[in-house]
Amino acid sequence: MATKKKIVGHSKRSRANAELVVATPQAPADAVKALRKFKATKFNQTVNVVAHLGIDPKHADQALRGAISFPHGTGKTARVVAFCASDKVEAAKAAGAVEAGAEDLVAKIEGGWMEFDVAVASPDMMRVIAKLGKVLGPKGLMPSPKAGTVTPDVPGGVKAYAAGKTEYRNDDYGNIHCIIGKLSFSDEQLTENLAHFIDTMAKVKPSSSKGLYFKKVCISGTMTPSVQVAV
Repeated sequence: MATKKKIVGHSKRSRANAELVVATPQAPADAVKALRKFKATKFNQTVNVVAHLGIDPKHADQALRGAISFPHGTGKTARVVAFCASDKVEAAKAAGAVEAGAEDLVAKIEGGWMEFDVAVASPDMMRVIAKLGKVLGPKGLMPSPKAGTVTPDVPGGVKAYAAGKTEYRNDDYGNIHCIIGKLSFSDEQLTENLAHFIDTMAKVKPSSSKGLYFKKVCISGTMTPSVQVAV
């Protein structure tokens, strides 16, 4: 005798949230308030922002990559390593680096150690770590001047990234994703972080990008519908 297959539908929370979706773009402060109205989860949700920009990523002069430090952080810290000369090792560790060094650090990573999220390097170290390109490159961990991870101020770079400085890069469709905080942040903190993200994206608009630049900007929690932001 055949048994009926149980059909699993959307959860009660998902159905309730669907009823609260706002159809029109909201000012940043109102978008944050709208996000609060969705039914909460038992954990502290991350708040994400995605901007769909009027850029053509196929053109090198329109590809966007950089780093952003939010006024109130993101609620997330990072494990940072520093490639630097021996006289800068202690300063880098004091700034928050979990490991620092030159050839010795390269050898450690070649041996399989990868317990870090961001790598910062001084310009003179790039020749030393070139051999790690095949290891760090595919993981997006190779230091880059565009991302601010190649800097003469290694302790400053370590401190910024350890505190939550975030690297951004457009995808193949012209979207840029970032974390702007946690739902435990205040409305003012999330609003200011969101406004800072929008302002930063506006400042890096490629001169060759024509037409509408901000096509769509949305924020969402880890498990909430999105809210469109008026820009």
